[in-house]
Amino acid sequence: MISRHDSAMTSANSFLSKSDRHRRRMQKKKTVVDASIKRADKDQGLLLLLTGNGKGKSSSAFGMAARALGHGMRVGVVQFIKGCNDTGEEVFFRDHKNMTWHVTGEGFTWETQNRARDIGMAERGWQLACDMLTDESYGLVILDELTYLLNYGYLDTDKVLADIQARPAMQHVVVTGRAASDVLREVADTVSEIQDIKHAFRAGIRAQEGVDL
Repeated sequence: MISRHDSAMTSANSFLSKSDRHRRRMQKKKTVVDASIKRADKDQGLLLLLTGNGKGKSSSAFGMAARALGHGMRVGVVQFIKGCNDTGEEVFFRDHKNMTWHVTGEGFTWETQNRARDIGMAERGWQLACDMLTDESYGLVILDELTYLLNYGYLDTDKVLADIQARPAMQHVVVTGRAASDVLREVADTVSEIQDIKHAFRAGIRAQEGVDL
């Protein structure tokens, strides 16, 4: 028969064994992570692409805007599709001394139903973007929903990518939108694809302030 003392010792040894195994795993992981951090010794402006059919691409980009502003950086935003209705992010950020915010669209293409006008608005928006992409005082430039303009042929992809790649060396750019092209994925330094698993809208729930707007 196992005594209470033996049982307690077995439990203690088991706990110590688990703790020891955990410590050893974390030591190995720390060695790998520290080595990766040591190898990453370059600084440069990044091109980040947020794509996919899931919700949250623009929200993620504006989260980076908050982070950049927190570091005292100047941030520029061009929204290419959304129209004049204020989003919560624009209301919050637009008066910040280090923020420049342009809304250059008139709504989604199925709302405007005018390709020529959409192209004109896209070109106007891109000129505003280029003003930022050539200004080294901007540490972060967000090109919200740019992928649609490239996919619809409203802007020339080669010219857009050339303008982005010619930006100041330490300027970061974030591009958002669904269905990013292979060439855009290739030139980006970081690509995140947000998957659509479930959305309240398909259950008949309208866009909600503070979550969708």
